[in-house]
Amino acid sequence: MNWYLKVLQNYAGFEGRARRKEYWMFFLFNILISYGLQIIAFVVDVPALVFLALIYSLGVLIPGIAVGVRRMHDVGKSGWFLLVPIYNLILACTDSEQGENQYGANPKIEEEASLQKV
Repeated sequence: MNWYLKVLQNYAGFEGRARRKEYWMFFLFNILISYGLQIIAFVVDVPALVFLALIYSLGVLIPGIAVGVRRMHDVGKSGWFLLVPIYNLILACTDSEQGENQYGANPKIEEEASLQKV
């Protein structure tokens, strides 16, 4: 859940890099919340919940695009590669580019270094 909240805190941050874990945990929680709202709206049959699900989906659209762009940056590609259908999925599953690249330092190495200090 921390990864999901981290993406929401960086709401429209398109610069930098995002680890696979950050991207996929946001994706997982986003799907669970979205489908959960839709299933509850269908079972309870309350139109307001359908509207709430729509508002939620619109609310996480920009952070979803932003974390996708940062994920493309992590593998050393431009954020525009997010628009290439199959290739973006392959890149989202690919390991980070080692070390620093033109988009910033490797977040995996930074996180490991901060854990070793503790």
